[in-house]
Amino acid sequence: MNAEPSTRTRPVADAKSLRRAFGTFATGVTVVTTGGATPHAMTANSFTSVSLDPPLVLVCVDRGAMMHQCLTTNGYFGVSVLAAHQEPEAMHFANRWRPLGAAQFDNIDWAPGEETGVPLLNGTLASFECEVWRTYDGGDHTIFVGRILTLIQQTDRDCLLFFKGKVRQMSPDWSEVPV
Repeated sequence: MNAEPSTRTRPVADAKSLRRAFGTFATGVTVVTTGGATPHAMTANSFTSVSLDPPLVLVCVDRGAMMHQCLTTNGYFGVSVLAAHQEPEAMHFANRWRPLGAAQFDNIDWAPGEETGVPLLNGTLASFECEVWRTYDGGDHTIFVGRILTLIQQTDRDCLLFFKGKVRQMSPDWSEVPV
């Protein structure tokens, strides 16, 4: 086996193939929110933990998304990690044509965060209130790193996953539950 790194370069697949390949990595499903005069929310699976000390998480947001402007302007955000029963909420906030502002939260079970007032969904696995700590260029996205201000552990229910372009449910014993 050759231990030398390859010097060959191969073109990256087209965007559709790349998206399909990225989709083979199962991720949790979250709703990212901002508060203020015009609260806003979006479904996101590009969320991960970064550090325990200081407590940091990150979310990647497309530069063309309304959420990008909200995060840049507001400086605070919430993340609600969805439980298996919250597929309707995931679909609701994934819809780009939902009304903006407070109307986007009509018929959604939520409460304002203790520290920042950002909307946090109820019944989730966990919720975080964050302050934007750093931002990094991520191509057509910006990587927003947030310092966790509050953590709410809400339930130990099954989780909601995104895998191969579909929302799926996974139980704690790791056996797939039909949706």
